[in-house]
Amino acid sequence: MNIWVALGLSIAVGFTVSFLSGYGLIPFLHKLKFGQTILDIGPSWHKKKQGTPTMGGFLFILGFSLSLIAVLVTDKLMGGELLIAGREMQSDVVYTKIFAGLLFAAANGFIGFIDDYIKVVKKRNLGLTELQKTVMQLAVAVVYMFTLARFAGVNFMWIPYVGVVTNSVLFWFIGIIAIYCTVNAANFTDGVDGLCSSVTSVICVFFAAVAALRRFTGLSVVCCCLLGALLGFLMWNHNPAKVMMGDVGSLFLGAMVTSFAFTLDMPWIILLIAVVYVMEFGSDILQIAYVKTHNGKRLFKMAPIHHHYEMSGWSEKKICLVFSVIGIIGGAAALALVWFGRDM
Repeated sequence: MNIWVALGLSIAVGFTVSFLSGYGLIPFLHKLKFGQTILDIGPSWHKKKQGTPTMGGFLFILGFSLSLIAVLVTDKLMGGELLIAGREMQSDVVYTKIFAGLLFAAANGFIGFIDDYIKVVKKRNLGLTELQKTVMQLAVAVVYMFTLARFAGVNFMWIPYVGVVTNSVLFWFIGIIAIYCTVNAANFTDGVDGLCSSVTSVICVFFAAVAALRRFTGLSVVCCCLLGALLGFLMWNHNPAKVMMGDVGSLFLGAMVTSFAFTLDMPWIILLIAVVYVMEFGSDILQIAYVKTHNGKRLFKMAPIHHHYEMSGWSEKKICLVFSVIGIIGGAAALALVWFGRDM
């Protein structure tokens, strides 16, 4: 299948399925009373969102899954090998990287589902404890990285202007940190209507571009499947949101973004392409550290950083717009670095 047709089909099917499924899933979530619980620690005006259906992440997970299946089946019927096209790499390595990433995202999405289920069904506002969630996430991360190392031979990173750096200890050390921080950073970013979905849409665009630049067009297709699904979901999630993605959605997205970086052998690129994730996670860490070292005084009005700007008078729509622009700048910087630092 022609790559441009595949990319277009990926976005179109993902968008259509994600958007149209909202007409069925959102009323169903309402019926089940799977509503968002707003904690007292958040901005007071968020209380009006109490009861908005959550677990809406199933919309884009479904859209993404059916889009990818549709594209791969169509490509197979046409006699193509879309996932392994463009890259001089053994097919089993490519398949391992891509499908291990998909299973990794599904596992994190399941952790998020458990967390959401406890919140909305068991009526325990905080869901899983931090220890429970951390242990589960780290276990999944270890299995994912072991799969890459054992079955795809990945124990290295590609670094611009340097090339391939092989170091198993460094690979595992950076890998575990990158996975844990990115997955939870996506969860932190899901704090105002449309923010996580819009920012992650930008991330998908630039990962698709970087993958194409690295001659990994199969990954570009995967990115576009998620892009289309997120855009369809955004039709329901933009301010004022009719549905929230929940942890099932945010943890799934964080894992997908991480898998994109690891599939390209460059986990460092998350710092640029997912710069908004970094801002959100970093601001929370800085706030905690500052409060503990300055007798309870705060560095920000509230963390993560999007709440600081909310409390400074920014509308949720403005936050989404400005943060998306920041994401575009970070993505462009990553693309330029990969281009100019590519293998000569």
